[in-house]
Amino acid sequence: MKKIIVLLVFLAVISPIFAQQKDDGKKESFYYINVPVERIFPSHEGYIVMYRSGTTLISTIGIPNEWLYDSAGNAQIVKLPLASDWPTMSVFYSEGKFSHVRLYTHPAKSHSTWGNIPQGTDVSSYFKDKDSFKLQF
Repeated sequence: MKKIIVLLVFLAVISPIFAQQKDDGKKESFYYINVPVERIFPSHEGYIVMYRSGTTLISTIGIPNEWLYDSAGNAQIVKLPLASDWPTMSVFYSEGKFSHVRLYTHPAKSHSTWGNIPQGTDVSSYFKDKDSFKLQF
């Protein structure tokens, strides 16, 4: 009986090693960049996000509405719990190309990170290239 228990323990310890050696030669590189968000401005074309691109620099980028509402969209808005940290934005890359973006926001629109754009303001310059998403650093 002891031999069977020792054999089962040995197999339980050794078998995961062989299962991990599956290598088909393709190595997918998937990584993300997370940046702190300063302000978010909803507009009729999408969301304009001001984020920290360095220690003192603030950059601005647009997330089109089409990315949020498509079934295989390139963007997602995640509402943070009330007691969480400051909002952030995570940009995901697969094989070195833009994959998708997640905007982690405060759920209350009255929070200081949410802003308003005056009516009649032209925001189309933030949504020119709807096929790519390039962070500035």
